[in-house]
Formats: sequence, structure tokens, C-alpha cells
Amino acid sequence: MRDTHTERVSAVNFDALQYPFASRRTTVYARHGMVATSQPLAAQAGLQMLQKGGNAIDAAVATAAVLTVVEPTSNGIGGDAFAIVWHKGKMHGLNSSGPAPANLTRDAVRSRGHEQMPTFGWLPVTVPGIPAAWADLIERFGKLSLQQVLEPAVAYARDGYPVSPITAKYWQSAAQKLRTVLTGPEFESWFKVFAPEGLGPKPGDVFRSEGHARTLEAIGQSNARDFYEGNLAARIDAFARETGGLLRKEDLASYRPEWVDPIHVNYRGYDVWELPPNGQGLVALLALNILKGYDIASCDPLERAHLQMEAIKLAFEDGKKHITDARHLAVEVEELLDDSHAATQRQRIGQMALDPTPGAPIRGGTVYLNTADEEGNMVSYIQSNYMGFGSGIVVPETGIALQNRGHTFSLDPHHINTLEPGKRTYHTIIPGFLTKDGAAIGPFGVMGGFMQPQGHVQVIVNSLDLGMNPQAALDAPRWQWMEERAIQVENTMDASIVEQLAARGHQIEVAKDNGGFGRGQIIWRTDAGTLVGGTEPRTDGTIAAW
Repeated sequence: MRDTHTERVSAVNFDALQYPFASRRTTVYARHGMVATSQPLAAQAGLQMLQKGGNAIDAAVATAAVLTVVEPTSNGIGGDAFAIVWHKGKMHGLNSSGPAPANLTRDAVRSRGHEQMPTFGWLPVTVPGIPAAWADLIERFGKLSLQQVLEPAVAYARDGYPVSPITAKYWQSAAQKLRTVLTGPEFESWFKVFAPEGLGPKPGDVFRSEGHARTLEAIGQSNARDFYEGNLAARIDAFARETGGLLRKEDLASYRPEWVDPIHVNYRGYDVWELPPNGQGLVALLALNILKGYDIASCDPLERAHLQMEAIKLAFEDGKKHITDARHLAVEVEELLDDSHAATQRQRIGQMALDPTPGAPIRGGTVYLNTADEEGNMVSYIQSNYMGFGSGIVVPETGIALQNRGHTFSLDPHHINTLEPGKRTYHTIIPGFLTKDGAAIGPFGVMGGFMQPQGHVQVIVNSLDLGMNPQAALDAPRWQWMEERAIQVENTMDASIVEQLAARGHQIEVAKDNGGFGRGQIIWRTDAGTLVGGTEPRTDGTIAAW
């Protein structure tokens, strides 16, 4: 029997005019609760938790769990997670990214014929953090049990759900590509689960995975310990040993998420919060620290775009040089966020495009969500398998697709992010949060590999400098720095601005498909206590509100 089956803020101007961009969505307002994410069924699952008496944390975990089922193109049970939680007037940060297994050394990778970390297979697999994140969030802040909040995800996995259009698009693309890439016996389970007929599902096709349902049930019943110490851990270990993997049950059993203090910069009177390294949220803060020295609101559109692009390049220059596991940092975060460093970087920006020193940033596949409840609690949450489906390793009959986050490690022993057993790598996924005078404005995020800090900066500039409401801030045309002086822009960007950017030395490519510019969600809370949200027009995004 097949394991799967496919059938055919008041200081923000919330009333500002919309950016001249054809959005498919309108700004949503609510009083009691709100969930915003990239998939309608997942958002509704979160809303169900609020209506059952749960809070924003319960809603976030329920939404995240459903996303592992309904959007497997970007995340899964075997990935990592990060969260910023505003609970009863206090902010908390959760880093639930996993380290390299004890047996994963540079010599082990080289002995298998690799001069750099591979993209697929067992070698880039790191310890998954998502199940532990769910358990820790619910145990510390939830009002419902983990078993209760996972019930919608279990039901969708077991009974099936109709695949949404954008998810189907990337699923079909991945299935076609991976047929030629995932060729060893360790990948057979991936095709059995996600492409049993060799193809991905079409929009509206019903997909189900009994193995995924059973795994979610075991996680819920054991408060995630089955995944790290029980039967699921044993199955992961056994499959790794059978097919050449280095992940062991001891790596899983020793894993615990880390509660951390978020970091911030003040921008236009607001505090913009990110999580500290090993995540790349620092890049967004470095760029904003540079940009706060300019009167962005008074700049013309050309100058505004140019300054943001240059600030992002300089921020990534620092990020690629310094970001790794916090225990291995060579420079204190406070030094990098010091105003004197921002001033020095600002002096490097001129009229022409800079050619920064680091190589190309990193692409990836991720899901982002945020939630809010009537008690004032809010969550900014992100999880990912990285690069779409991740490593291509799926543990048989479990639905567990393992991440390939270790791909970002370096095999250069002198590199700050060099591979070491037990070390966490440079991580692309980042949740954001905004406060003012110690009060929560709300969570925001834009997923998508190295696009994430770039998306954060553009959303904050749109919101705080240009006064756009949440939906307008997400609708606005985006750009992304690719490498050196290469900039890709959406095909909705004003053609005259594109031409003028090219004249300044930016190597501009106009994208044919705007799907690679990240997917964002925003929820702000006004002084009156009203929730106002925007969701991503570039995907199947939706807001469930109450």
C-alpha cells in the first residue's frame, strides 16, 4: 500500500495611498485574531485554534504544522525553525536550528569526493529543529496541548487536501528537476512520497500522506520526544546507516532549541527586531542602520532604490564575513551595529554601483507566518527545509523530508562558517518584529533565501519611510541583489527607474517571473487595538481573521 496518494500602528499611516501596483488582495482588519501565511488551509487551521480558546502561539504552531503538509515544496518536519514571540508584553526569541551531526566532519565530506558541501543527499543533513520548536513554544506559552494544535495537520495529511496553484507550480518544477538529480537508492522514498507517478500534482489534485499523519500524531502524543528519542529517532538512525548517512539517534537525543535575546536597531523612531546569528537577520539591521542616515522619504524613486541596493551589498559584505554559530563569532554583534560602523559604511556609497567583496548570497525555500490574538500576543515564525524540498532524503513511511541546511557550511578550515561537528551553520531564515516605545506594533517577514533580509529592508522602508499600509508594503515591486553589481528587478518596476539604475552601473536583469522575490506577511496592531494585515500577492497567501 502506498504511503502517499494523489488524485487528479498608529504612527504608521494605515490609510496611505496604495503603491501603483496591481495587487490581488486588500488590507484586512480584525479585532479578535489574525493569521497570515502563504497557504489558505494553513491560515484557517491557525484561526481554528484561536476560536477554540487558544492563543497566538497555539495558532502559529497549528499553522506551521499544516504548512509541512500542504506546502512541502518549501518546508517539512525535518527542517529548522525560528520565532520571535511577543507574550504578555515581553519579547522572546527562539532559535530552533540544528547542528551538524557528530560524525559530519570536513574530512568525512572530502573522503567522499567533495571539495565543497554538496546540495543533496545525506552529507548536508543537519539535526532537524522544527518538532522541538513546536513543543517548546506550546510548553512555554500555549494554552492548548501540542496534540490538539497538530490535529488539523494530521487530518490534512490523512484525508488529503487540494493542492493550491503556486505550490503545484513549484512541485511540478521540482519533480522534473529532481528526476535527473536524485539518482541513488537513498532518494527512492522521495519519489514514492512526492512524485509517485513521476510528476508533481496539478492545482486542485488531492494529495495525502498517511506516513506524514502518523509522524505528526507521534510528535503530538510525545511532545516531540518520539522524534528525538523514540521510534521516529530510531527509524531516522536506521535509514541513515542503511543508505550512507551520518545522522545518528545520539545527535537527535541531545538536541534542544535555544531561547535567545533578539537584537535590534532603531529606525525612524521604531525598533526593528531580528534574531542574532547564526541567522542572517543581522544583515537587515546592518542595512537599516546605514539607511537611517538618509532622508529616504524625500528621495526620488531612483535615489531611494539605489541607496537601498548599496546598503544591502555592504550589509551582506559584513554578514558573509561574520555570521555563523553564535559560539564561533569573531566579532560582537554590538560592534557591527554600532553607529560609527554604519557611518563608515555610508561613506562608501556614491552615485555609482559598488562592487562588493563577497560572493553570491544564498537561495532557499521557506515558509513564513505570523499570528496575533485579542490578548495582545503576537508571533513571527519561520521554518524551512532549504532549497525547496531539502536534501531529497525522506525517511520511509514517515513523511519526514530532511533539510539540506548543511550545504551552507564551508570546507575551508579558515572560514568563519567552516564545518565542525555540533556547529550550526549560517542560516537564511529570519523572522522580524516591530515595536515602538516598548509596545508591540507587530510581526513581519519575507521568506526566500538571501532575499529575506532584502525583503525585510524593503518592507520596513515601504512602511516607515513611505507610509504604506501592510498590503501596499508587500505589493510594491521588489528588487534583489544577486552578486557583485548584478541586480534583478521585478517586471512591475517602472521602466524609467530600471534604465536609470543601469546608467549608474547596476547590472539590471528584469525578471520574467516574479516568484523569486520572496513571500511576505505583515500584521500590525493600531493604538485602538485593531489588527491590520497584509499577505503576499506572489503566492497563494491569505489572511484568516476573526
